[in-house]
Amino acid sequence: MTTLEQLRRDALRCQAAALAAVEPGALVVAALTRPEVQSRLIEPGGSVHLLGVGKAAAAMTRAALGRLGASVRTALLVAPEGVPTDAPASVQVMTAGHPVPTPDSMRAGEAALELAKHTGPEAQLVVLLSGGTSALLAAPADPLTLADKQAVTRLLLAGGADIGALNAVRKHCSRVKGGGLLRAARRSAGVWTFILSDVLGDDLATVGSGPTVADPTTFADALAVLDRFGSRADVPPAVRCHLEAGVRGEVPETVKPGDPLLARSRTMVVGNNGTAVDAARRAAEALGYVTTVVPPLVGDAAEAGRGLVARLRALPGNHAVALVAGAEPIVRVAPGGCGGRAQHLGLAAALALADTPAVVLAVGTDGVDGPTDAAGALVDGTLVARARARGIDLETALERTDSHPALDALDALVRTGPSGTNVSDLVVALRPAC
Repeated sequence: MTTLEQLRRDALRCQAAALAAVEPGALVVAALTRPEVQSRLIEPGGSVHLLGVGKAAAAMTRAALGRLGASVRTALLVAPEGVPTDAPASVQVMTAGHPVPTPDSMRAGEAALELAKHTGPEAQLVVLLSGGTSALLAAPADPLTLADKQAVTRLLLAGGADIGALNAVRKHCSRVKGGGLLRAARRSAGVWTFILSDVLGDDLATVGSGPTVADPTTFADALAVLDRFGSRADVPPAVRCHLEAGVRGEVPETVKPGDPLLARSRTMVVGNNGTAVDAARRAAEALGYVTTVVPPLVGDAAEAGRGLVARLRALPGNHAVALVAGAEPIVRVAPGGCGGRAQHLGLAAALALADTPAVVLAVGTDGVDGPTDAAGALVDGTLVARARARGIDLETALERTDSHPALDALDALVRTGPSGTNVSDLVVALRPAC
C-alpha cells in the first residue's frame, strides 16, 4: 500500500524532473544548435554583443558563450540580487532588485540600452531573457523617477494584478520595455532574442515586458489597469500625467506590430511551463501513476487549490492517479499576511484534502514563492488534523493570507533556494489506489 511518505517522495521526484527539463543552459545550447540559427547567427568572422537578463541569466549566458565562442565581443549579465552568477571574467555582471526595481535596476537598464546602442551594423545583438527581467531592467520614461516606478509596481502587486496587467503599465513607463531595447539597437545588423518563458501561453510581449518585440497594449490599456487594480488617485501624479499624455498622443507609443524594426528581429522560446509540466507528467507515469495534465491553474489561488482537490477526488479509485498542472494564480495578500501564491494554493488544497490519503505539491520553479524563503508547499490529508492538535487555525491563516508561518510550523514548506530557472509554477497532486 502506498503511504503518504511515498506520495510525498514521488511528488518531489516529479518536481526534480520538471526542473531538470528546464535547465537553462541545455535549452540555450539546443536552440543555438538548430540549423536555422547556425546558418544565420553563427557566421565565420561575425560579431555578437550578448545580453543575458533574468533569474536564469547566468546559465543561459554561460551556455551562449560556450556556443558562440570568439564571436562574442561584449557580454552583460543582469541577475537578481542574491542569485549566484558564476560568470567568466570577460562578462560584465550586474545585480538588481526583484520584484520591485531598485537603483541597481536603473543602472542595469541604462547599461542594457547602452549595449544595444553601441551594437553597430557589423554586429548582432543576442538577448537571453528569463523571468524577472521586467524588474531587473529599469529605465523610466522621462520625466518619471525610480520612486515613481517603485510606487506603481507595489500598488499593482498589492492589488493582485496579473503579470499581463502589471507589464502593460511597466511598458508605458519605460524606455527599455515594450520594444524599447529593439529601438535602441536600430543600428545593429540584427537582434536575436532567446526566451525561457515564465508566462503561461508564452505571450512574447509579456515575458520581460517584451523589450525586443511588438507591444499590443496602449497607454489607454495602462490607465485601465490602474483603475482595475487600484485607483489613478493612488499612483504618483507623474505616472498618471505621463499615461494620460500618452493617451492624448503627446508621448510616443511602444513598438507596435508592423513596425519596420521588427523585420530585423528574431525571437525563439527555448523552454516554458509546458516543458516542465510535460517532464513532471512523464515522471509521474514512470512512477506508476495514471496521469492527467489539467489546464493551467489561474485566477484566485485558493479557489484553484480547492478545485484541484475536487478534481482529484472525482477520479476513479482503481489506480494510483496524478494530476499535473502549470499555474499562475493570484493572491491578494492582506496587510500583515506572509506567503506566496503557491503556498496559498497549497494551504487551500490542504483544507480541502482533510482526511484524504493524498498530497498536493505547489511550487514556484524559480525556488522563490512570494517574499519568502520557500519555493512553495507540499501538503497532505493529515495537515488539518495535525494543525488542530497544535492549535493552529488554518482557516484563519488562509483568510488572512498568512500561509507561510502556518505551513512552516507544520513542516509543509518546500525550500530549495533559487533554482536558477523560472517557468512559472508547477502543481502535482497524487492519490493512491483506493
